[in-house]
Amino acid sequence: MKAIIGRGLFLSFLFIGIAAIYIYCLLNLPLKESWFAFYKLKFADVPLGILILNTSLILGWGIAIWTASLGRSKEKAIEQRLTDLMDSEKIGDSNKRFSPRVDRAIDTVSDVIVTQRKSLQRITDERAEAQDKLIQERIVQERQRLARELHDSVSQQLFAASMLLSAITEQGGDSEAQKPLRLVERMVQQAQLEMRALLLHLRPAALNNKSLAEGLEELLVELKEKVTFDIRFRLEEVELSKGAEDHLFRIAQETLSNTLRHAQATEVNVLFVERDGLAIFRVQDNGIGFRENDGKGGSYGLQNVKERAIEIGGSCKIVSVPSQGTIVEVKLPTRKEEDPNDQDTTSG
Repeated sequence: MKAIIGRGLFLSFLFIGIAAIYIYCLLNLPLKESWFAFYKLKFADVPLGILILNTSLILGWGIAIWTASLGRSKEKAIEQRLTDLMDSEKIGDSNKRFSPRVDRAIDTVSDVIVTQRKSLQRITDERAEAQDKLIQERIVQERQRLARELHDSVSQQLFAASMLLSAITEQGGDSEAQKPLRLVERMVQQAQLEMRALLLHLRPAALNNKSLAEGLEELLVELKEKVTFDIRFRLEEVELSKGAEDHLFRIAQETLSNTLRHAQATEVNVLFVERDGLAIFRVQDNGIGFRENDGKGGSYGLQNVKERAIEIGGSCKIVSVPSQGTIVEVKLPTRKEEDPNDQDTTSG
């Protein structure tokens, strides 16, 4: 508003001065007589001075208001273009074009905003990935710490208690007194199996630059030394992606953990081979099994195995017969190396 008032007053005085100088020069009268002429000369019974004054005021204020509205409309148009730029990375063709200098300045601002936006998105993504990686590393470290402490304390105490109870029951004596001791011995042995399953579950899922076959062999050899039942395995080197190998290794941990805790098996067979372009991983035991409608088939562990198999593009089949055992089988396509001849044919 102050700008309009100032511009209107300035233009009004400017037009009055121009009109006075023009009439003075046109009539060629002395300065004193020319001032009287403004009042003596009339146009449609209106003194010339009043007519010039009103006309100058109307022109001055009209031009001031018009330029102010024009500037405001330009500001709104520029604001709208900048708002569109903030809402999207590209500005569409607008019917309101400005001077080449303003257009170049807006295009420069657009390029800077787009570049900064992409940079911020990249930095945010990298920060999120780094944070996720740090969290995963801390989870792995915590799992290793828990596994180590459980193995060094609780697992060793359970083993010692089991050995002590076995020595007591082997001494014979009153059969009635031996029954609760045998019951406690079985409970301790079951607790040992639960502890070993927990330690197996806490084992890190990363293969640490080993192939899946090597990681499975190390896992099964270590497990054979800690359980009383027989573990047999047949493992082959199969070409898979790193993500698929990690998921299959985790599936093996989940399956073996379930076998330790629930199967009550005396024999477990593990198979990992490649047949007809498919990687086949199978765990079979001769345990107590279960029926599909008794709730165990949908347990968290087996459901997790199915979900992991689907995530790597494979399929999971679980077959269990009561008193005969359970089979968990995962199949997924192997990763084949690209044929150079196919690449040459495509490029040609």
